[in-house]
Amino acid sequence: MDPDREVESILKQGNEDEDEEKWKRPPSSYGSMKSDSDEEEEEEEQEKEQEGNKEVAEACPSPFPAVLPASAPCEETGLQMIRSESPETIYTMTTQQTKPPGAVVIDTRSSDLEDSPDNTEEDLDELLINHSPEPPEPIELEDAMQTDDNSQPGRLHPEQDLPHVFKSIQDTLTNLTREELFKFKMRFYQWEPGITLQQVMEGDILDFVDRILETLGQGRSLLHTISTLESISKKPEADNLQNQCKRALFRFHLMQHLIRKHQVIREGVVRAGKQNLLNAIYVEPQISTCGYGGVDPSYELRPHPPSPLQVPTADTFVGVNNLFRLQKDNGQPVRTVLTTGIPGIGMTVSVGKFSLDWAELRANKDLQFVIKLSFRTFWSLRNKSPFPSEKMSIMQVLEYYHPECKDMKYLEQEDCKFLIIMDSFDCYQAPLDWEKAPMINDNYTQAHPDDLVVNIVRGSVLRGARVWILGRRAAVSQIPSQFIDVVTEIQGFSDEMKDVYLTKRFGDAELAAKIVAHFKRLPTLSILAHQPFVCWIVATVLERCFRYRGYGVHPPRLTPFYVSILIVQTNRRLQFYYGKGENELKWSSEDKQLLTKMGKMAFKMLERNTSVFFEEDVKECGLKLTEVVVLSGMCTELPSAASDGRRTFCFIHLTFQEFIAALYVFTMFRSEAKNVLDSGVLHMPKFLTPKDQTRSVASLVQHAVERTLGSPLGQYDMFLRFLCGILSPDCHDNQLSGYLFHHNTPKVSGVGDVQRLLEQTIQNAQENNRDRVENLKECLREMTQEDE
Repeated sequence: MDPDREVESILKQGNEDEDEEKWKRPPSSYGSMKSDSDEEEEEEEQEKEQEGNKEVAEACPSPFPAVLPASAPCEETGLQMIRSESPETIYTMTTQQTKPPGAVVIDTRSSDLEDSPDNTEEDLDELLINHSPEPPEPIELEDAMQTDDNSQPGRLHPEQDLPHVFKSIQDTLTNLTREELFKFKMRFYQWEPGITLQQVMEGDILDFVDRILETLGQGRSLLHTISTLESISKKPEADNLQNQCKRALFRFHLMQHLIRKHQVIREGVVRAGKQNLLNAIYVEPQISTCGYGGVDPSYELRPHPPSPLQVPTADTFVGVNNLFRLQKDNGQPVRTVLTTGIPGIGMTVSVGKFSLDWAELRANKDLQFVIKLSFRTFWSLRNKSPFPSEKMSIMQVLEYYHPECKDMKYLEQEDCKFLIIMDSFDCYQAPLDWEKAPMINDNYTQAHPDDLVVNIVRGSVLRGARVWILGRRAAVSQIPSQFIDVVTEIQGFSDEMKDVYLTKRFGDAELAAKIVAHFKRLPTLSILAHQPFVCWIVATVLERCFRYRGYGVHPPRLTPFYVSILIVQTNRRLQFYYGKGENELKWSSEDKQLLTKMGKMAFKMLERNTSVFFEEDVKECGLKLTEVVVLSGMCTELPSAASDGRRTFCFIHLTFQEFIAALYVFTMFRSEAKNVLDSGVLHMPKFLTPKDQTRSVASLVQHAVERTLGSPLGQYDMFLRFLCGILSPDCHDNQLSGYLFHHNTPKVSGVGDVQRLLEQTIQNAQENNRDRVENLKECLREMTQEDE
């Protein structure tokens, strides 16, 4: 419909029904606007009136020239429409056209016209009537329109914002002849399925640019415009447009790369049809600027762990998207942020969410570019360099991984605010010389990857960049503190966040409610689920279990979840640090020895009643420190050193230390027929024969029971529960088969004797050790309960 006739129909409708509350949005985002030819005719008719206004027009030019239909003269209606604020056409407000005397502007953006007082019509006439034939000054958008959903002051760079892109495309198409423009539109329509022929052919250039920007977005509109110009032999115009919008195109390519990489979250083995969108299931973990190691001190049976652990307070928490809104002590914005946490705490997913929010313009819009250069990337370049020599410049690295962003000289400009994300610091296993590495002062000097990494962190390479470093604490602790502005630590989920995560993961609300209620029946598992990684395992396991009819009557067994954590973390170690594929995850004898020796160290710590170990403890068990505290995924470093200055380490939770100690005791019994708990005289029950008193599994458990009952509450109780859980055929003959034990290894016999032993112990404990009865019952359930 002709815009003027459309306006007349709106006015007629308003006269017929004065109570109508809403205006419908017209199809075009620009309303009745004049073309260049109309303005030239009007200038000839109103030459005297324009002479007085030419100087004003030159001083305040229109943001871009208007090219509009000749069949829409404003004189017929004296009415102009201000269109709705779509994300791509909000700049419409700054393109108001000349209004003749007596014109009225009707604002159709309001969704509730009845809220306006009746006496506002005179105000509209006074404020919005413009008798000058020249365009009015551009409207300054309110700050609220420029802030994102997270209330950040994220303003796009002018060359990446919609006005610049709009004007550049419009200017380019305006210079085409009528035949070239027709050919361009037809070719554009053929290549772009999202645009209809009617949308392409209706209206003028301004309408066309408006439609493609609103339908395709800035990046795709630019790319299709450039490629279409090249296809109609307008290569110079295409190159000119590309140069004008190069900053916006670089941003678009980086955004698309991050969206492809992080839009779908990859958890475990990817199954067809089972992929989850990150935005759909993401729950932001708590991130603190005051880290104490990230280990949860909560414990089911002990009020306090053997070694004191602190947790940060809520006033130190910061959102992941606000990390680079933090300031240094002197009030200056931070340049380098270091984020750490225990294994499985969600660092990789947090990076993905930050990147996705930037790419989808939900946060940090003031960052012109976000470039991910993982330490895994530099490690790969170090070992398999694609360049002729082992040396490379940082610009070569950027162009190698982002070929669309070649010659990205904007990174050297002072007004260029961009971010480099360097995650997985623990993947870079080469020693770095922070003091003696040669200084590099520009982005084009070729150097060894070791030196490039050091100089990026120093700030001498990519000087204008914000740098976000992520890695496990035992790895990143080598970075000198003078190169880091802020250290943050991911604390994981609160109790409410666990529920929200498990609820969002499942489309079936009833199933989600069952899973949330069911896993809370195990207090220890609920505590450990502050790690998002454990929450994922809980969701995966229980989703499969609830497929079986009748499941959920009894509480779940605890030990199978810990076995799953062990298997997944060991497999991830092989994948991330040793490059193994999905079909190459067979554990070698070295992998099994690593777990056995770590279990031996954990058992010795249990005997000493401590949860902290040192480097000499690792070496005493014949292990390498990096393998244990960085690569295994089961330990972490504590930020506070011992009183003598030694570095301190611990397992990801005290219960995991007890679990792997129990696994060591069982492995030694099954593989080597050795009872490491045997310390001398043992009083065996009468129903066990002398033959069973040395190498039987009942003898093993009897030793564990005596240690438990003879020690303070909590020291060996969970150890005994895990040992009984591993004795269940479901654990040692099903879960661990093919990993820690060979498939043809026979099952452990004598489980029935252990059951009678525990039942007799429970009866005796009713009189002598009442505080141990509940845990002994749990031990019996861990061993005997079969999954429904």
